[in-house]
Order: sequence, then C-alpha cells, then structure tokens
Amino acid sequence: MRFVDEATIKVKAGNGGHGCVSFRREKYIEFGGPDGGDGGDGGSVYLIGDHNLNTLADFRTSRLFKAESGASGAGRNRTGKSGADLEIPVPVGTIAYDNETDEKIGELLSNGDRLLVARGGFHGLGNTRYKSSTNRAPRQFSKGTPGEMRELRLELKVLADVGLLGFPNAGKSTLISQVSSSKPKIADYPFTTLHPNLGVVTPAPFSSFVIADIPGLIEGAAEGAGLGIQFLKHLSRTRLLLHLVDIQPANPEEQPATAVRALEKEMAKFGGGLTDKPRWLVVNKIDLLPSDERAARVTALVDELGWQAPVYSVSAATGEGLDTLMKDILGWLEQQEPDA
Repeated sequence: MRFVDEATIKVKAGNGGHGCVSFRREKYIEFGGPDGGDGGDGGSVYLIGDHNLNTLADFRTSRLFKAESGASGAGRNRTGKSGADLEIPVPVGTIAYDNETDEKIGELLSNGDRLLVARGGFHGLGNTRYKSSTNRAPRQFSKGTPGEMRELRLELKVLADVGLLGFPNAGKSTLISQVSSSKPKIADYPFTTLHPNLGVVTPAPFSSFVIADIPGLIEGAAEGAGLGIQFLKHLSRTRLLLHLVDIQPANPEEQPATAVRALEKEMAKFGGGLTDKPRWLVVNKIDLLPSDERAARVTALVDELGWQAPVYSVSAATGEGLDTLMKDILGWLEQQEPDA
C-alpha cells in the first residue's frame, strides 16, 4: 500500500433529538398532565489510535464521516435513544487540525488513544420539563442542538526512535534492510525511497528500537526541490538522527563534507527543532576504499566538518560496523529513558 501521510476529511456529529409535547390520556384520569419525554443526545465523533494502521490511504476514498443523531422523545415520558458515537481508526502518530482555523485539536501517540473531534448535539426537552404550579399544561418544548461539523486535516508523523538522514543513494535503505526485517526498495537511482520505511532493530535479547528510513533530500528541499520537505516532519519525533554520508560518491564533485553541510542547511530552514536533536555521523560505503585509506579519509572528513558528535564508519552493503553502531544506539537510548 502506498504511504499516505496527509488527508482531509469532514466529520459530522449527530444532532440532538427534539423534545416531545404530549399529554397523558387515560380513561378515568381527567387531568393527566404533560408527559412528553426528552430527546436523545447526538453521537460524537472520535479518532482512535490504531497500531495496526500505518497509512492514511483509507481516507482517499472515504472523506465524510457522520455519527448517529439522537431520537426524539415520546409520550409517557419516554426519552429518545441517544445516537451512537462514531470511532474512526487512524494510525498512531496522527495529528488532527481544524482545516478552517488551523487549530491543532490533538494527536494520538499510543494505541487506543481517543480524541474527540466533533461533539454530538444536546438533547431537546419535552414539555414535562416545563410543568409548574402556574403552568400545568405546558406546550413548550425545545429542539435538540445540531452536532458539530468540522473539516479536519490529518497529518501522520511516523513514530521512531532513530531517523536516517542523508542524500539520495547514501545507503539508508540498504542500512535499514541490514539491521531490521524491513525490506525497502533498493536501486541505483535517486529517490528510490518514496515513503518512510520503519524497521525494528533488536541488538540484544528483549531490547529493541524503531528506526525510520526517510526519503532522500537534496539541496533546495526547503524550497520544494526534489521531494521537498514533506518528509522532514517525520524526523521531528525521533530522539536521535543518524546523518548518513557516502564516503565515495559516484560523482567525484559531490564531496562528503559538502553533502553534510547542504543537509544541515535544509534542516535549519525547515526548523522544527531538528538542528537541536542529537546527531551522529555515519560514514557509509567504506568497503569501496582500500583498507589502508579508510581511517585517514574519515579523519579528514571529521576535521573538515569540525564534527564533535560520535562518528561511525560502516558498510551498509557488507554489514561492517553495523553491529557496533546498533548496540551503541541501544545503549544511548536506554540512558535517555529516565528523561524521555
């Protein structure tokens, strides 16, 4: 299924049922009095976080969701049936906005989270409610109020502990396929990855974390070049970024340091706190270099960048260095747990 991370839908809560005007009519009871019952409340609309879903694709065809309206009241003080609430399952990580006001309504971060997006109408009152010592035969009643109607903009941000950041063909998809059971498309042309891929990494028994392969960016992405910035938002919830750089790019003019600085520039333009996140440098494709040149090339890159954070040399194709990297990530994440 194609990954869809944005959708616009309309939700309509149920209307409240009207109150009833009725009078008791029984044999041998001369003045029965009012007995009109209240209406039922309208059903509300809720979004429900569902970990079994990973895309908003279902909302491409279904765009209008209505909850049940409440039934009107009836004689003999019978209350109308309330309308059933409507629960709409969405992927965990979904954020709901009011599309007209751009107000953030809420987000669903865990399986089973419930978010009210449209409140059902209140029930109308029957004429029994208006009975008094001075008004013994009231004909007043009230109508149920309309349920809320909203146009929602749903945005899905993938929930991952670690995000892979890098230019197209830096080796992100190969890396995630090596360390997890995720099987993304891998090819030798740019933009092989067109949607985020999630993989679960288990460096040690009963210990795991989620890693996200984000589609490659290019210089100018913040202005809409390439795939634009539509996927940068998926990195906002990660706790650690791995900046993957190709140490031996196919084009000799594309120097590794230039690639790192270009993506740093795009991250700064995007904002969202990405530049404040912990970021490790992962130098990939070292298998393409002679063994006696590897250390010197990586050291030269680190010196040129003035890099202070951890640096790892790996080969996503052969798996070299990946075990150490994954175990160190797990250790780092476990250290962060008390503050998370």
